[in-house]
Amino acid sequence: MRVLITGSTNGIGKAVAERFLLLGHEVIGLDLLPSSINHPSYTHYVVDISKKSKLPKIEGVELIFNNAGTQNNRDISNNLIGSMNVTEKYAFQPVIKSVLFNASASARSGFEFPEYVASKAGVIGYMKNCAVRLAELGATCNSISLGGVLTASNAPVIENAEYWNLIMEATPLKKWMTLNEVCDWVIFLLTINKSASGIDILIDNGEYGLNSTFVWPDK
Repeated sequence: MRVLITGSTNGIGKAVAERFLLLGHEVIGLDLLPSSINHPSYTHYVVDISKKSKLPKIEGVELIFNNAGTQNNRDISNNLIGSMNVTEKYAFQPVIKSVLFNASASARSGFEFPEYVASKAGVIGYMKNCAVRLAELGATCNSISLGGVLTASNAPVIENAEYWNLIMEATPLKKWMTLNEVCDWVIFLLTINKSASGIDILIDNGEYGLNSTFVWPDK
């Protein structure tokens, strides 16, 4: 199948692109940075997805993984508007089969930076709107809200023993996701799932839903 992935140069986007290529799919990547993937079935475009007029002409896209994300003063324009631009341009056509957005556990908890939280909460709302419209084409549309993932961008806390210990104290399963596990979820939701649509899946090792405090005197 023809797969479109945003933010494909590093981290989650690159890992997912390489997994799809390994499975024999054709992958098209969009990123602000040059390609870091060398494969005959991979095509790369250096483009700012927040500028819809700059998006390249790409036909026959069957699967979309809206992954590109930032944590800076461009959170709204890149994370939300960019995802909207990509989806509106490439998803609403006859061969589309599934669209998946990379949202964030922050959209549920409200933690992290204000613009980032707002952008990811907006992604979930937009996903639900797309799910309604894509259902008319027989396509599924969902989002994943990830908690901690073992990526280079999270090195400031992963490699700091003090910060890491604090994080693990607040994480019931005492671990973060690997990139391989993220790829498993993405592959399942885009290629295997045919019935779940319009849902945001929280995958955070229990940090949000299980991290409650109950106070009661000891007997």
